[in-house]
Amino acid sequence: MDIININDNSNKLFFIGGIVRDELLGKTPFDIDITYVGNAIEYCSKFGKVIQENPDFGTVRVKIDDKEVDFASTRSESYPHKGHLPVIEKIGCSLKEDVMRRDFTINALAKSVTTGEIIDYTGGLDDLKNKKLRILHDESFADDPTRIIRGLKFAVRFGFELDEYTKKLQDSYLENINYDMSYKRIKKELIETFNLNSQKAFEKFINEKIYKLITTNDVELPKINIEKLINKYNCEYVWLVYMGVLRDLSRLPLTKIEQKILDDIPQTDLKSDFEIYKVFENVRVESVLLYAIMKNENVAKRYLDDLCQIKVETNGEDLKNLGIMPSPKYQKIFDEILKFKLKNPKANKQDEIDYIRDCII
Repeated sequence: MDIININDNSNKLFFIGGIVRDELLGKTPFDIDITYVGNAIEYCSKFGKVIQENPDFGTVRVKIDDKEVDFASTRSESYPHKGHLPVIEKIGCSLKEDVMRRDFTINALAKSVTTGEIIDYTGGLDDLKNKKLRILHDESFADDPTRIIRGLKFAVRFGFELDEYTKKLQDSYLENINYDMSYKRIKKELIETFNLNSQKAFEKFINEKIYKLITTNDVELPKINIEKLINKYNCEYVWLVYMGVLRDLSRLPLTKIEQKILDDIPQTDLKSDFEIYKVFENVRVESVLLYAIMKNENVAKRYLDDLCQIKVETNGEDLKNLGIMPSPKYQKIFDEILKFKLKNPKANKQDEIDYIRDCII
């Protein structure tokens, strides 16, 4: 793993977690994470320029060869409050204790920076070979329910499946959920998972009732393929188009923009082109896509494929030049021009002005 140059012979530095997993799978790792068996802040600060320290977690970020590398002290954790952040019990514990706090065996692999030896305390190598996702202990999902969504994410990214016993534990937890959990963390995992834009992930999310982490409502899988819809109509909040199908996202800490996307989904049937245009012209594409999924696909596509391209070219100055003084009547006039333009999409500005003279004034 020649991704960083560290001159060290302590054999206490280990690549750990996703970076080892990805190398073994032949994938490019997202981050460089290295664990030191001991106090990383004291030992690893010598490798380069210290960018950031977090003594509470025993982590330090160091700039080495123009790369920012995160070094973490080995640590053990416990969950006195199920579903929330763990409490650190010990910084500088053994490597085995450190890996046992992780989510799945495939993420509990370590590789010595010094020798390149792979350390596997949990059977992660076999699970990688067999494409299985297996938790490390029976209370894993109860301790941290976000692991259920992470499992879904890894299943999509790598084509893996939960092993039989892990699936049994997941199903058991989803039948008796402790809703006193960190929904900020749940939201983070939902964003990472569904921004992958995978219909398969969403089908598993619904069919395996993982959605029960978010809402107690019963949810059916929509007939429309959301992945294909998003591929055709690009949007920024991909994850929210998937999650909006649940209708009840009250537990998630949504931003104002995210909440407005949900609030802007029309609840009524839209029929005429004019009505469709007026309802959708000032909302984000995510709201239109959610209308397509939950209400009427044809209406939404009518707007996105055709109507949204139509723009009234006449402005207030043009109306004044025609002798129409500014007044509340302007809005009615612009609506009439829009109706004309929707029926005659190839009409230009002069056609609009002629229509005003002939039919409105």
